[in-house]
Amino acid sequence: MDDAHRVLEQVFGYSKFRGPQERIVEHVAAGGDALVLMPTGGGKSLCYQIPAIVRDGVGVVVSPLISLMKDQVDALNQLGVRAAYLNSSLPRKAAQTVEQAITAGSLDLLYVAPERLLTDRFLRLLTHSNLALFAIDEAHCVSQWGHDFRPHYLGLSVLYERFPEVPRIALTATADEPTRADIIERLRLETAERFIAGFDRPNIRYRVVLKSNPREQMLSFLRQEHRGHAGIVYCLSRRKVEETADWLQKRGWEALPYHAGLSADERRLHQERFILEEGIVIVATVAFGMGIDKPNVRFVAHLDLPRSLESYYQETGRAGRDGLAADAWLAYGMGDVVTLRKMIDRSEADETHKQTERQRLDSMLAFCETATCRRQVLLGYFGENHTSACGNCDTCLVPVETWDGTLASQKALSCIFRTGQRFGVSHLVDVLEGKTSEKVKKWDHHLVSTFGIGAELDATAWRSVFRQLVVLGLASVDHERHGALCLTQDSLPILRGEKSVQLRKDPKPPSSRRGAARRLPEDCQELFGPRERALWETLRAKRLELARSQGIPPYAIFHDATLQEMVIRKPSTIDDLGEIAGVGKRKLARYGEIFLEVLQAHS
Repeated sequence: MDDAHRVLEQVFGYSKFRGPQERIVEHVAAGGDALVLMPTGGGKSLCYQIPAIVRDGVGVVVSPLISLMKDQVDALNQLGVRAAYLNSSLPRKAAQTVEQAITAGSLDLLYVAPERLLTDRFLRLLTHSNLALFAIDEAHCVSQWGHDFRPHYLGLSVLYERFPEVPRIALTATADEPTRADIIERLRLETAERFIAGFDRPNIRYRVVLKSNPREQMLSFLRQEHRGHAGIVYCLSRRKVEETADWLQKRGWEALPYHAGLSADERRLHQERFILEEGIVIVATVAFGMGIDKPNVRFVAHLDLPRSLESYYQETGRAGRDGLAADAWLAYGMGDVVTLRKMIDRSEADETHKQTERQRLDSMLAFCETATCRRQVLLGYFGENHTSACGNCDTCLVPVETWDGTLASQKALSCIFRTGQRFGVSHLVDVLEGKTSEKVKKWDHHLVSTFGIGAELDATAWRSVFRQLVVLGLASVDHERHGALCLTQDSLPILRGEKSVQLRKDPKPPSSRRGAARRLPEDCQELFGPRERALWETLRAKRLELARSQGIPPYAIFHDATLQEMVIRKPSTIDDLGEIAGVGKRKLARYGEIFLEVLQAHS
């Protein structure tokens, strides 16, 4: 571990390990197998990078993220680590050079996709190489229950069969109990030490809003809190991605679309701009994000409801990887529920898998509709029990009121029954409010007993009642009848008056002022005065200039957190600069004088 501590300080520029990193590094460096569950931004990569450097031989990192490999290798090379990658983007001659380096023992780390690793040719190459370890990143991809299944991951048990003496470490940020069991079984990690570091991302503020005009709602959020920041906006369909990106561009935002329907060149260009430039907003389907290692993504917004809390956690985890304050913003409505349940019911999966997907969607809806701390609900889903509220989600900052919705629920359920369980929410609300629309008159619903009995609530409130009845399982959506609501077995005790129903009051939209309740000491920019802000911008400009001259991402030089510490501490000597987290020996020698000159000019 003396070597490991030396590498941590001199190569990576950190004075101490975080959380369970030290125990994991010690275990793997000693030759042990490990399963690591650690939140995004928690420092998973160090858990295999440092053992690979201190052990004899090359560490082989299996990753599905071909688009990310170059960035990871560039960042390691900046630190002086001998790293390379092998994937389909490399020209043949360059790939041969990397293969020669593997057998010659002149690499510390090699990144490779599972498709390449599983070829007979590559396995023979490994047989004739000195191997330090295998790191299986994004290990949840091995599970068919997971949110991002990759069929080639199923073949990775060959590592245990062909190289039983080489330690293996499987890592993921997202895995519920069924997914963990799959990882252990399929990767043959039954005897591996398990390190579960928790799932909490305290720097992320979670908020959920009900859809009224979702794009305008999102634009208001961005204008108030994230002007000039990098972020990701997720949409369910390619068409919506294109329309939203165009809509944002027309309103002055540097927004780029990303989805599988674009050409490979367009996707590569948009991803490169997002990584290499500052302040770019990517509008994407869920296919985007796995290949992004950008630490200063300040927000992730969802314009459509994710299918599960695993997907939501994985996607929102792209925000705030540097530990600074970030936002996860989500807009959802009844239409999302109908669409996603229809997608599940019409999929070609077997009934067992469909039922699992329905349960996961129900958990996602419960997260959206909760009146308690969102972080408690999210972490509870992954098996973590947090007894105290987080103070950094919308329901903590603006507590949600509840009300006795028993009578309203009885009226709503009765209306579903009296109209024949054949109609959607809009028609049911018209009946309850006593509106004689053409559709109401056509079906003689002005004659049913529930016509006009809902005058105490407005249309918005009734829509909220119906939405919550679906979420609570007291009503269901019939997709064969275009979203018609039906009663369930659980609705009968409500109609009989045997059970009561508590409903949440939909909160009013937040004020336009940025929340003063943000109490994160990491968000140092909130404390910057005019001189500090000027220095911050100058440091960022210098970092961008250096990055562009080398064709690498700005964060490969220094993370935002490192620059912020420079602003706060204002080091005046090379030795002082070397004490700042993230400034290793190699970077200090390469960039120290350049950044010190900027700091001294502002002193």
